[in-house]
Amino acid sequence: MTAVADNTAVTDVVEAQPVAPPSVIRPKRARSITSLWPLPVGFLLILAAWYLLTLRMKPNRRFLLPWPHDVVSKGFLDGEAMGEILASTWLTTKLAVFGLGVSIILGGTVGILMYRFKWYERMTFPYLVALQAVPILAISPLLQIAFGYGFFAKSVVCIIISFFPIPTNLLLGMKSVDRGMLDLFDLHGASWTTKLRKLALPNALPSIFAAFRISAGLSVIGAIVGEQFFQKGDPGLGQRLTQYRTLIEYERLYTCLIMSSLLGIVVFIFFGWLSNRVLRNWHESAQH
Repeated sequence: MTAVADNTAVTDVVEAQPVAPPSVIRPKRARSITSLWPLPVGFLLILAAWYLLTLRMKPNRRFLLPWPHDVVSKGFLDGEAMGEILASTWLTTKLAVFGLGVSIILGGTVGILMYRFKWYERMTFPYLVALQAVPILAISPLLQIAFGYGFFAKSVVCIIISFFPIPTNLLLGMKSVDRGMLDLFDLHGASWTTKLRKLALPNALPSIFAAFRISAGLSVIGAIVGEQFFQKGDPGLGQRLTQYRTLIEYERLYTCLIMSSLLGIVVFIFFGWLSNRVLRNWHESAQH
């Protein structure tokens, strides 16, 4: 009889547990699919704005902003034009990836040195700000004299433009370590390299990946700007933009612009995916 009473009590407890309504419990895949609806809506709004702006332009100036369907037919669907643009996109991608890689290596080294030595931070930080503020157009003749007109000269422009976010965000992330954790490591006699490897750098990972995403977009911009400054060698997207503007082939020009935007989006998404893969198990920024 006691066993029956116990079973009855357990049944009552189970029945008393709150059960979420069926409308609340939705599969994760269904939520991810339904969350994509803003993308086509945003695309349609941009497309409508483009048509409206083209329509409002005077007919003799409408070539400056061609109709979207003309861009598709004379740019994306034209085999010759698309072959040129895809080849140029590949060259620009290689330049942007190289510049971003160098920026990550140099920026990471500078950020760690700034964290280690306060005098080095005070000495370096003003020059980092100055480097970010210097207009590339003003120093392009100096870059031409120093590095010529080839791939390396273009990559220097890319590095200058994409460099700044990496050391500054890295330094900010490492300085945000909880003071109590630092005291705990000091209490156990941990060396500076141990604190850097096991405390400062893991704490800075969200800031580092945020810097990567920012610098990834800037590296694409830097690659295109560098190609426009140094009109030598195989043409990348920057050189194609100048070429199509000179030839008044604005449908192809806008195709290049769209391809450069897609390139920046792809690199940005890659680092966002990488950030979620690295941080998803322990940081709340990757769990939404």
